[in-house]
Amino acid sequence: MADPSDYELAAWRDIQRFKGRPLSRVMRSAGEQVATGAAELGKRATKYLENHPRAQSAVSRGQEIAAKGARKVSAGARGATDALPDWSGTAFQSVRQTVGRVSRAGLSSKRVVALHKKRGHDIASLSDLRRLDLEQIDAVRGRAASWYYPAAAALSGAGAGLVISGGQLAVAASAGAAAAPSGGAIVGAFTADAAVVLGLASRSVGQISLLYGYDPEEPAEKLFVMSVVNAGTATSATAKSAAMADISRLTQALVRGKAWDVLNEAVVAKVSQQFAKAFGFRLTKKGLGKAVPAFGIIVGGTLNWTTLEAIVDAADTAYRRRFLLEKYPHLGEREESESFPDVGPEAQDDADEEISLLGELAEAGGPDLR
Repeated sequence: MADPSDYELAAWRDIQRFKGRPLSRVMRSAGEQVATGAAELGKRATKYLENHPRAQSAVSRGQEIAAKGARKVSAGARGATDALPDWSGTAFQSVRQTVGRVSRAGLSSKRVVALHKKRGHDIASLSDLRRLDLEQIDAVRGRAASWYYPAAAALSGAGAGLVISGGQLAVAASAGAAAAPSGGAIVGAFTADAAVVLGLASRSVGQISLLYGYDPEEPAEKLFVMSVVNAGTATSATAKSAAMADISRLTQALVRGKAWDVLNEAVVAKVSQQFAKAFGFRLTKKGLGKAVPAFGIIVGGTLNWTTLEAIVDAADTAYRRRFLLEKYPHLGEREESESFPDVGPEAQDDADEEISLLGELAEAGGPDLR
């Protein structure tokens, strides 16, 4: 059995230590706290003023502005909660499919192979990349995906926050709850934003998979892509545990060459549809802060940036780990059973939804790897 190079051993140690980018962990946590805290403040302020009409009429103009702002916050948050999209509906599925087709455009295994040949690497096909030293992979991989996918997602999140929060930064101080966007606008903004984020997530992970020598269009690889997206977006302890167990078991199954006789496009399509619904609900629940006036744009952009950044980091970690385990199975003996590095901050259990890709796979008629 070949031994890993010094470069690969150093990369393996880095994988085991990686916990996510510190700044993004802080930004994501702060964004979620702003959303929750602002909504709660709005509810309390509104309730107090409604119960004390004399106090309300006696306050100064500045206090009236603050009261209207608080009422707007509460109305926006309640409106977002009451008008959550139906993720099983045809509108979301249509947008998701359209974005999905666009997200896969331009991903080419031939281009990746050509880049390696240009570097003088002795390969003939995509799978040959898995014979190379990790240092050769990194020479072609680059780091552009670490910022342009998060940046694109941030633009979508900021736009959704602008629509959901009422369309004006100053509306909280001047228009009150009456200026809250309609339920249809909220649903449309959440639906489009979730579809865009899912599309960018799938494309970013697909691109990274190609760079490590794996074709994201193969049925088993599509499952792995979804498991990576799940791991990158899970925040609660239970959701993380389920996601990490899925990705670790899938890695083991793929490394060992487990037969996938019952895995076909129909099964993968069923799993993909169920995952898209759960992902849309998770993203919406985490993004209710987009309904907060003035903060909505900031929260939307920040949340989407850190979401895609976490997905890219999870993908890079998962594929590097799988790449090394496939070449050097004995490395797996040095880590705990079914372990996978934690790539994001931890939230309370009720702040996230547990998603199990392997559970969905078994229910859809695929192999039971649980």
